[in-house]
Amino acid sequence: MNLVEPVGRLLERGGVITEARFRETAALAWPRVVTGFAIMSKQTADLAMVGIAVGTAGTAGLAYALAYWGIVAMLGLGLAGGTISLVSQNYGADELERASLVVKASVLVTILLAVPIMAVFVAVPEPLIGIFGPEPASLDHGVVYLVLVAPAVLFEMLNLIASRTYTGIGDTYTEMVVRATGAVLNVVISAVLIFWFGMGVAGAAIGTTVSTGVVTVVLGWGMVGRSYAGRLGMEPSPVPISIAGPWVDFALLRQLLEVAAPEIGRRLAQGVVVFPLLWIAATFGPLIVTAFEVARRVRSLLNCVNWGLGLASSSLVGRHLGAGDEAEAGAYGASIVRLAIVVYLLLAGVVVLLAEPIATLFVSGPDEVAQTAVFVVVSALSVVGQGVDGTATGALVGAGDTRLPFLASLLGRYVFALPVAALGLVTPLGVAGLYLALLLETHVPGWINYGLFRTGRWKAVSRRYRSSSEAG
Repeated sequence: MNLVEPVGRLLERGGVITEARFRETAALAWPRVVTGFAIMSKQTADLAMVGIAVGTAGTAGLAYALAYWGIVAMLGLGLAGGTISLVSQNYGADELERASLVVKASVLVTILLAVPIMAVFVAVPEPLIGIFGPEPASLDHGVVYLVLVAPAVLFEMLNLIASRTYTGIGDTYTEMVVRATGAVLNVVISAVLIFWFGMGVAGAAIGTTVSTGVVTVVLGWGMVGRSYAGRLGMEPSPVPISIAGPWVDFALLRQLLEVAAPEIGRRLAQGVVVFPLLWIAATFGPLIVTAFEVARRVRSLLNCVNWGLGLASSSLVGRHLGAGDEAEAGAYGASIVRLAIVVYLLLAGVVVLLAEPIATLFVSGPDEVAQTAVFVVVSALSVVGQGVDGTATGALVGAGDTRLPFLASLLGRYVFALPVAALGLVTPLGVAGLYLALLLETHVPGWINYGLFRTGRWKAVSRRYRSSSEAG
């Protein structure tokens, strides 16, 4: 049974979003939600499997290494944010060649960023993990993961560019099939290596590297315009890249970097704050590190809805701006934010009710379960702010307005969340400082970015890129 129409009518009666807009939003969002859940679940599954096979020393080591993997993902997402903004606007204006040149420029910048990061992961993994002050066993596990996952850095960043390109032109189905299949492959490989071959954290790293490489090859096939021959409904990119022809349009490259730089900064602000927070958690021992990481993984899983709604917001706002319809772009952005609030309130309620059973998937023993369950509850409450942040920022990014969202991210994470967490080290607040930090780092930037969207200044920002596109 197709639930889109009855749900759309219900939401329209509730004043959330019109049925027609919900239908188009859902068509773009649901494949991205599935993709996000698949991708985020693989690290969550790795954490759970390592917890079963190795214990809290393994999960703590994995948490430290995943902080660096988070930097890779955030760097890639920031660059891809610039990609989707310019691809969607040029595609909406029927400038297919310019859209293709944007993708080419994104690929070149990705390679320049990824190769040095890979080299650092391999060359100095022990000092990288050592900054958290871990116990020796956790240090060893973190080092192993970081070295073995290094090749996946380039793969993952290229995958993000490909995914955002498909989203920018309105095809979220193809990337869903490829990336969801890759996520399943990752879990299978990791499970076999962790449990059958007893490889622990090394098995999780190898599973990530191999599966991410497979995804790169399959997505790359469509990105160069090769047909999938109708397999599983996948389609090649309508803005393919090729070796022939120009690779760099310096005007477009400048636009890409101008739009992407603040978005990279915003994303890195999300990723870098994890380092001092993990260091603070480490002062309370491996159990708190594990519980904190479980909270982050649960929140990442819930954020899969943002993968769909946030990117639908970027794509729909960008495409309507490209077509010159600012009023409809604004209506879509506002509607999708309201939809996110409704969805995340419902999800948060479910997770709060299931907090203890969720905790038992990662830890054992009554004290460990009780502590982890508290972090799960806090992570559930924090996702409402994350939902507002993702969809409001998505609309702003679709317009090319990325600078103020970057500042909002800095404010929420470094002026509010981090100082409150640090207070737990010198006051009776203790671990509760980490609870408050998880809440503040999403709600503060979320509501600031929603306020920025309500001002409408993003429409004026978008005209700069649309006028330059028309002039080109």
